[in-house]
Amino acid sequence: MASIARRLSSLADVSVIPRDPRTVGQEPDYRFTLANERTFLAWVRTALALTAAGLGTISILDFNGSDLLGFALLTLSLATAATSYGRWAANERAMRLGESLPPSRLPQLMAAGTLGVAVVATVLLIADAF
Repeated sequence: MASIARRLSSLADVSVIPRDPRTVGQEPDYRFTLANERTFLAWVRTALALTAAGLGTISILDFNGSDLLGFALLTLSLATAATSYGRWAANERAMRLGESLPPSRLPQLMAAGTLGVAVVATVLLIADAF
């Protein structure tokens, strides 16, 4: 029983969510911090819109494959929400330390995911018409 408790406590030390970046470096110009927050909130709004679209597709639309399309939208929403905080934290940390902003794969993910959802939707709607 003690070994299980030790394993669980060691897992708790591994953080999936980045630590608060506001504890390092110097306070940047507040305009940059606010711009970074606005960008983060835009990603959160995007994730919420994808969630609404996915749930709406599953519950309202009635054609072959609508569930697949809805789950694809929900997966894209999950990926967007899961990576948005890490992106905010990395940018905030870089600004506070006077470093270059780290590159992001989130725009590529969104573009590829949106393309994938559009292709799936097109194929499903064409297949349902026949």
